[in-house]
Amino acid sequence: MRLTGSDDADVIVVGAGPAGSAAAHYCAAAGLDVLLMEKSSFPRDKICGDGLTPRAVSELVRMGVPTRAEDGWIRNIGLRAVAGGRSYEFPWPELKSYPAYGLARSRMNFDQTLAEHARATGAKLMERTNVTGPVIDERTGRVVGVTARPVDDAGRRAGEERTYRAPVVIAADGVSARMATAIGIEKSNNRPMGVAVRTYFTSPRHDDPWMESQLELWDGVPGKSNLLPGYGWIFALGDGTVNVGLGSVSSTAAATKIDYKNLFARWMENTPAEWGFTPENQIGPVRGAALPMGFNRKPLYTKGLMLIGDAGGMVSPFNGEGIAYAMQAGRAAADAVAQARVRGTDAARERALATYPEIMRRDLGGYYTLGRYFVKLIEHPQIMHLCTKYGLPRPLIMKFVVKLLSDCYEPHGGDVVDRVIAGLTRVVRSA
Repeated sequence: MRLTGSDDADVIVVGAGPAGSAAAHYCAAAGLDVLLMEKSSFPRDKICGDGLTPRAVSELVRMGVPTRAEDGWIRNIGLRAVAGGRSYEFPWPELKSYPAYGLARSRMNFDQTLAEHARATGAKLMERTNVTGPVIDERTGRVVGVTARPVDDAGRRAGEERTYRAPVVIAADGVSARMATAIGIEKSNNRPMGVAVRTYFTSPRHDDPWMESQLELWDGVPGKSNLLPGYGWIFALGDGTVNVGLGSVSSTAAATKIDYKNLFARWMENTPAEWGFTPENQIGPVRGAALPMGFNRKPLYTKGLMLIGDAGGMVSPFNGEGIAYAMQAGRAAADAVAQARVRGTDAARERALATYPEIMRRDLGGYYTLGRYFVKLIEHPQIMHLCTKYGLPRPLIMKFVVKLLSDCYEPHGGDVVDRVIAGLTRVVRSA
């Protein structure tokens, strides 16, 4: 879709996280010339739980990314929920749409793997390239490229700024969403916002086959102390370490007044000794990040600029999962760009590009709306306690909850639980 002789590529992708690398891969696979710009150099770290649900695994399968154990991937067989002094294990469901297992791998390696996969497909990966802003056509108001400059490993300027031009720019630049804000697309304050902190520990249980979710966080002995807001996770990485973190969510973008690092320390004091979460086993500091949820920044496409991943607020309000939806958005955005490339007029190309937000709203809008209602309930620790106390021991209820929270249900057909969830997502108003 190179429209002018001055273009440097058919599409520019800003950011080489899961969203950007997926978009670059699919664009390159469709025969487009792709520039994939990343301000850091690989390997580089990102704040994340490092756990991948079956939905995320299915996206890796679509991309053709190998997930062999010898390459550092570890499978998990389901979710272990811990609350009220008891634990409950729920295997991932057997579905037509997704495999019955999840994966885990540190973002340090995961992101590099996806970026290199995109490069192998044909995308030009430009590391240590800091995109400073969009280039806007004065006549049409369209985004027609970006300005960027090289930086060193510390992020310091290492060369002159230059302009790169393309008829479409895909912004995968994370929660800061600098490309979006530069053209006036602001976040919606009435959408949920999460905060997560995590660190790593060496642990004798580094190969545990379950993803563990701590649904109640107490500041002392469970049941005899204060119930803290939020939930915790323990994801085994199979390499001698585990990713341990906690998160909380607010139904609006208002900042929460929680000392997360202090909360994390109090939680660690009361975790089971067999995990080995002691100061001498901790690897690195506790680090945190914001989790933009429920399409909190829209429109997802306008005037040559597409928003994918965290830049478009695509983290699930149900569970803080963002990778599956980021990769899905990259796939959908790339398909729209590829379709636009073969249209014969500007109007037809614009119609093709405009299908991207429609597809994302159709596929995820209802689910995210349900998630917003869910957040309004669980942001209160007492309500979460009642739900875990009376819901966890009931298999049918928990089957429903696990499928709903993990987004692992059949959207068409399936069992009665699948049909109820799918029906709910259609009934609520997608926004």
